[in-house]
Amino acid sequence: MELRQLEYFVAVAEERSFTRAAERVHISQSGVSAQVRQLERELGAELFDRSARTVTLTVAGKAALEHARATLAAAGTVGRAVDDVAHLVRGRLTVGMVVGCTLTPLFDALAAFHAAHPGVEITLLEDRSDRLGEGVRSGSVDLALIGAANAAPEGLDALTVISERLVAAVPAGHPLAARRRVALRDLIDHPLVCMPPGTGLRAVFDQACAAQGLRPVIALQASAADALAGLAARGLGVAVLSASMADGYRDRLTARVIDDVTAPALLALVWRSAPNPAVRELLTHCRRAFTGGGAGRP
Repeated sequence: MELRQLEYFVAVAEERSFTRAAERVHISQSGVSAQVRQLERELGAELFDRSARTVTLTVAGKAALEHARATLAAAGTVGRAVDDVAHLVRGRLTVGMVVGCTLTPLFDALAAFHAAHPGVEITLLEDRSDRLGEGVRSGSVDLALIGAANAAPEGLDALTVISERLVAAVPAGHPLAARRRVALRDLIDHPLVCMPPGTGLRAVFDQACAAQGLRPVIALQASAADALAGLAARGLGVAVLSASMADGYRDRLTARVIDDVTAPALLALVWRSAPNPAVRELLTHCRRAFTGGGAGRP
């Protein structure tokens, strides 16, 4: 008894026609008939009543049908299991990372995954958060660490790594440094240094400004937190950062939470639903690496 015989038997039973079954399995009608006859000889019973125009199952055929289906399903499971293992042995992963990322747990996760599965080729792609999200959605990127405003992109599974408020960071002597509370409207009286459009942090800031009808002056843009801090420290503008970013520059800058911007800037891992085995395995390492937190760039 062969799997293809069971496949042809099930096809004829479901189509109730040798002709339609042959079209379904892409071989000749005579080939289907011959294989079903061979199966019947091996089982010692006729599976179909061929006396009428429409093929119907005999009592023996009805008894065999569900077992044939279960056997084919089990064979498919074996194939998928082998494919899963093969994918982890010699697969390929494209991992996206937001520009300027300094979140070392991601690198730890990649290193641990590579040690466990050295046959999987890893490609690291650095880009803007919005483009990385679209790459994950289209399938060109398997997993990405992106910045987002308030919530991860719709239609993608996500693991939030950081969720925090925006702050205004200024050097000592700046008028905002002497204030205990800062509102969004206070910032628009000064030139600002911000991350570029397409980043999660900038999206939070732009949405908050639009909600209040404010038009801030963005004097300078940079993708790296170090660059924004360096520009602000030299008096070139108020840096708009996340809380954890600003915390790394306390020796040079004073940070004030922007009171009326309550939507958080997120840093999140995103992937498509039903990921392949390699992505599932990398996610396991990511969850382990991110336990305990860490600071990065939304």
